[in-house]
Amino acid sequence: MKVLALNGSNADKSYNGMLLKFIAKHFASKYDFEYASVKGLPMFKEGEEDPESVLKLNAQVEAADLVLIASPEQQHSVSSALKSALEWLSTNTHPFNAKPVVIVSTSPLAQGAARSQTKLKTILSSPGLHPIVFNDDEFMMGGAEDDFDENGDLKIEGTVKFLDHFFDEVDAWYAQVTK
Repeated sequence: MKVLALNGSNADKSYNGMLLKFIAKHFASKYDFEYASVKGLPMFKEGEEDPESVLKLNAQVEAADLVLIASPEQQHSVSSALKSALEWLSTNTHPFNAKPVVIVSTSPLAQGAARSQTKLKTILSSPGLHPIVFNDDEFMMGGAEDDFDENGDLKIEGTVKFLDHFFDEVDAWYAQVTK
């Protein structure tokens, strides 16, 4: 399965980017990962042609079997950079149409960006997007600044065990939605 791991953060040090890179390394024998980020994309402007960077992201989403979005939380919502990227991808092109999407998140705060996941699911139901969103268990990890070691690996065995369980559920769901 080809998975596009999309980092919804534009931060220089992104814990969500670290989480995606750990997931890609941890499941390298199971999935074919490609990493992408909203960092550097221009803010959405109504009526504008898609810039080259947006067209590239559009092609990456289209080529993926599944999109794994890591959504940071900013002001109790998704990042403005992620929201803007989704606006671009729902206006002139529509690569998320019927695309399986899974959301994960991490944060230095205890709630692990839970509110951003809820907001992102609402945003993904907007006109022009229409993905198939995974809605079983949720993976949100709080305390991110202490949970990664110097190699970018998760230090807590229970978190890794839950991540394995989470992706077992994702695999079963994916098999059902792609029949």
